[in-house]
Amino acid sequence: MTDIKLTLTDESYARLREVAASLAVEPEDLLRASLVDLIEPPAAAVRAAVDYVLRKNEALYRRLA
Repeated sequence: MTDIKLTLTDESYARLREVAASLAVEPEDLLRASLVDLIEPPAAAVRAAVDYVLRKNEALYRRLA
């Protein structure tokens, strides 16, 4: 595992603490989860659902284009 140093303004850190407290998690855990969600590809189930909706509505999308 690699450590990363991140500099935030006092206001940003205060807001991060507020959001983390409202979710009952530590600020570091909230940041970690947010970054993982941002950089990792969506789960296979989500991708399958998106593909299904796109295929199902393909004709509609063509008409709307």
